[in-house]
Amino acid sequence: MKDECLICGAPLEYMEKGVEMECEICHKKEMTRTKCANGHFVCSSCHESGIDAVISACMQEKSRNPIEIMDRLMNMEFCHMHGPEHHIMVGSALLTAYRNAGGGIDLEKALFEMQERGREVPGGACGFWGACGAGISAGIFVSIVTGSTPLAIETWGLSNLMTSRSLAAIGAIGGPRCCKRNSYLALTEAVKFIEENLGVKMDISEIKCSRSHENNQCLGRRCPFNGESD
Repeated sequence: MKDECLICGAPLEYMEKGVEMECEICHKKEMTRTKCANGHFVCSSCHESGIDAVISACMQEKSRNPIEIMDRLMNMEFCHMHGPEHHIMVGSALLTAYRNAGGGIDLEKALFEMQERGREVPGGACGFWGACGAGISAGIFVSIVTGSTPLAIETWGLSNLMTSRSLAAIGAIGGPRCCKRNSYLALTEAVKFIEENLGVKMDISEIKCSRSHENNQCLGRRCPFNGESD
């Protein structure tokens, strides 16, 4: 199963209290609440290795549909079933679809900004912070396209409203986490929100997940995107 330890395939375990561990790949030590049943730890930087390819992939995209773009990003070699890479990918897919739908942004500059901000949202934020990184990524997207800052007025509100709408949709389904499901929910809410508030109409398509066999904790028919029998 691809959602388990990148080193040995054992199930992941989440600890109540953070401990310092050494990454099995780069040997950097950092605080974490996540390890596998055999004691392996992989840091977020190594988990996201290859994420830079998102920028070049998005720069070549012509689609106005962030679901289509996200699916192509999910199919890239660097992307795992779960992981903090989704905290960058959601916003990147939205930025790309937004630009292709007529949104006035410098896409390359925006994508680099999305990478920088998205990397700061750690894996496990959904459970430990009560704020899924996919929903936060949608809020970052709105912040970037509106040029929001902590001192802004209207755009500050829009950015937070975008995050809250995404998180409300994600939270309503319930856990456990699924980075694919939560990404789709954040994207769907963002398409509606942007048309309502910024007047840019991105495309949206029916979502039918084909990755449930890779997820040990798949909700099956409780997932709105369930495309396989459970």
